[in-house]
Amino acid sequence: MKRFFHPSILTVFQEGYRFSHFTKDLYAGIILGILALPMSIAFAIASGVRPEQGLYTAIIGGIVIAILGGSRYQISGPTGAFVILIYSIVQKYGYANLVLITLIAGVFLIVMGLCRFGTFIKFIPYPVTIGFTSGLATVIFIGQLKDFFGLRMEASTSEVIHTIHAYISHIHTFNFFAFFLAILSIGIVVFWPRVTTKIPGSLIAIIVTTLIAYFFHFPVDTIGKKFGVLQSSFPSFSFPSFSFPGGFLELLSCSFSIAVLAGIESLLSAVVADGMTGKKHCSDQELIALGVGNLVSVCFQGIPATGAIARTATNIKNGGQTPIAAIIHGITLIMIIVFCSTWFSYIPMASLSGILVVIAYNMSEWRHFAKIFRSPKYDIIVLLITFLLTVFVSLVVAIQAGVVLAAFLFINSMTKMTHAKYLNAEVEEDESTAALLQKIPRDIEVFEVYGPLFFAATESFKTALTRIHRVPKVLILRLRHVLIVDATGIRALEDIYEKTKREGIVLLLSGVKPTLQEILQKANFPLRKDYIFSDFDQALPYALEMVEKASTTVQPASVVLP
Repeated sequence: MKRFFHPSILTVFQEGYRFSHFTKDLYAGIILGILALPMSIAFAIASGVRPEQGLYTAIIGGIVIAILGGSRYQISGPTGAFVILIYSIVQKYGYANLVLITLIAGVFLIVMGLCRFGTFIKFIPYPVTIGFTSGLATVIFIGQLKDFFGLRMEASTSEVIHTIHAYISHIHTFNFFAFFLAILSIGIVVFWPRVTTKIPGSLIAIIVTTLIAYFFHFPVDTIGKKFGVLQSSFPSFSFPSFSFPGGFLELLSCSFSIAVLAGIESLLSAVVADGMTGKKHCSDQELIALGVGNLVSVCFQGIPATGAIARTATNIKNGGQTPIAAIIHGITLIMIIVFCSTWFSYIPMASLSGILVVIAYNMSEWRHFAKIFRSPKYDIIVLLITFLLTVFVSLVVAIQAGVVLAAFLFINSMTKMTHAKYLNAEVEEDESTAALLQKIPRDIEVFEVYGPLFFAATESFKTALTRIHRVPKVLILRLRHVLIVDATGIRALEDIYEKTKREGIVLLLSGVKPTLQEILQKANFPLRKDYIFSDFDQALPYALEMVEKASTTVQPASVVLP
């Protein structure tokens, strides 16, 4: 049995952490810190908070989650997946209440990890994940058009239709210089990897466009003009006072959405890392680390954090070996804040918008989105519902709907696995079973159940049982393929027992597994223990004996089974 609390960093030190590991982690961590710089600033601004708050999140969240996490390679911090959700919460409730919502989300994540829900989160259907990921990318792209075109207008709202209408109304304020810098940023990010992959293209884009805007005096908005001078000191612990204007259910709804989104994004990132390295992560440990990381992050002026797929993949490609790389990534960012924060004020907003447009494109998964249209109709419907809710309603609603759709998809799949039928020698494809059925007298009817017998499948089970070919003296219910039974399934079996008893039919259960027999015993199933058999070969002789005993009794005229 796995140990309940065992972060990956402990495993690393138990296996032996050598100097060769440290040198690789050091190099990967410095590269990651440089990569996280422009991304963290861009995500923070797009989320409606100050630029340095994205850096605080990458530092605090990244270090705490690395120390407590269940993945060796995970790099955590602010991500594009959170942008729209955070922005809508900040605009509606303010940053102080974002802290409250994130604290509750952190508790949710810890509880989910303690209850071992990590595996279940990973099983959210693919169409749901692609639906809200593509929807997020669409909303992020639309939200960046203001700075991309340098439009002179108030900050865009979280409602897509109103935002597009506002853009059209202010198109006359188009700024060519901002547009030029945004296009140049995109070009550098896209083509720089052809020069080298050692230095992130986003950092080169920021440096080049900032220098151009500064020396040529471009009339464009910069971080300094919008936010003033960035703080060069590390934030102290703070716990803001809360005054949540919404109801309690609305508060829980937002917190649940952040928790689920953080869990999905982080575990997907960990799965990607597993595929690249051949290692395995601990999902439940990762959820606990996420919860603690978010609790600590927002107490140091941060925003919600989760695993970042792009940074995690970069960590692996640059030779990162252990969670020490993520810790060094945080330390690198601390050094940058302390010594270079003054220069952040000169970064053009248009440059950041260009970087975010590229991120939105990479997030869109448009190829996978289009591919799902060749899938079954139900998957297409789920994809479109999740996508449209994300774009036109809200991510909170989309996540909740996605979880519900995931549950329905699971139930639908499980229901399709369950079917039942009367066995007949004339139509039975299995030759050995058909030969056995030919030896069974007409007074014995055999009914077999396939798959889990749970609440969503019991109706089809009972419906199939009504299609009886003849009135038997003994009904053998074969349950050899039934591994799962819930309370509704047990109740369906009790209904069968009561009706067969009322009609004078002897009910026998065969193929009952030990686990199923234990469930029936705990539920006080009324059928006699000697009428329950682990094998059909044991039940059949008993049934033949029952027929002989009942041969002198009067047959019932009709029978209606449930």
